[in-house]
Amino acid sequence: MKTLVTGGAGFIGSHLVDSLLEQGYQVRVLDNLHPQIHGGDRQLPDYFPHDAEFIFGDVLDEQVLTYALKDVDVVFHLAAQTGVGQSMYEAGGYARTNVTGTAVLWDAIQSVGGIQKVVLASSRAVYGEGTYLCGDCGRVRAQPRHPQGLAEGRWSPTCPHCGAPLRSVATTEKDQPLPTSVYGITKLSQEQLSLTLGCSYDIPVVALRFFNVFGSRQALSNPYTGILATFLARLRSDKPLLIYEDGQQIRDFVHVSDVVQACQLAAASEQANFQTLNVGSGQPISILELARKLLKLRNQDTENEGLKVTGHYRVGDIRDCYADITRARAQLGYEPRMSLLDGLREFSRWSDFQMLVDNTDEAFTELASAGLLRQERAP
Repeated sequence: MKTLVTGGAGFIGSHLVDSLLEQGYQVRVLDNLHPQIHGGDRQLPDYFPHDAEFIFGDVLDEQVLTYALKDVDVVFHLAAQTGVGQSMYEAGGYARTNVTGTAVLWDAIQSVGGIQKVVLASSRAVYGEGTYLCGDCGRVRAQPRHPQGLAEGRWSPTCPHCGAPLRSVATTEKDQPLPTSVYGITKLSQEQLSLTLGCSYDIPVVALRFFNVFGSRQALSNPYTGILATFLARLRSDKPLLIYEDGQQIRDFVHVSDVVQACQLAAASEQANFQTLNVGSGQPISILELARKLLKLRNQDTENEGLKVTGHYRVGDIRDCYADITRARAQLGYEPRMSLLDGLREFSRWSDFQMLVDNTDEAFTELASAGLLRQERAP
């Protein structure tokens, strides 16, 4: 079979390309080699395989897409602008690439014909806040946190019905999406466009909601690529890890190899057609605990100079969200294989041999200038 991987020169896409080639697929890649990911020279990365066909182009260019889709059986649509924080002050760019780009892709799919399946890379950002449990009201979906409460250091959402404290639980695909960022809104739009048009054209679609993906080839110099990449960039620059809020916010970190596993299972499975599936580890961990694990792994100070809880918060961020992966297990046979600790070791070892520029401080300044990074007020 021949596959097209949009965004196939990037972090997740390149690992998927390697795996597809190992499985005997013919692989074509469409990528615009965005400078924020690949540097200003827009050169193919050294790890890009010679036996994959590469097309330089953008998902907004229907002519290029039409050419790239010729004779293709399966499309893995990974091309997107990613990052919650940046999306809040570059809304137009995110909407164009993620939403319009997906619509243009479907125009080209309809024009070319012959496509048998589309696997879409979505995000846990579509949920906004994860799901919580109230002692009186049961399972609830928390509303976005109020700016006044955040300014006063009230980090955790309360029950939308009775105002009681909440306990976070695993989020399922049945839970209503309530995105709190432009990025989340664009990913939900990608899902809706793809599922609607896939049904219209009778082309099976599987939308995979990736949680916090990490691993080798993640862009260490891109401060919006993911918190673990940012942490490693800080450590390589001998700077303390910056922890927003109080560090107790919960996330679900899944290694890129497990995300690739889910993509290939989704392409092969008919049971998951026209559905959305969570792809995570199913294991919650706080940001503070994650930072300490990474510092301990690298034999650095875990309490004093190694990290700094700043009390800052980002507009559009959520408190807790981790995955219920029951549906992916049942319908794909998906099972996370890489433990968090083993994944951290792999990522850390790889990062030591990479050139990087730590742009965290610049991103901090950009967010603050846009009014999107604020600090808890003293009582």
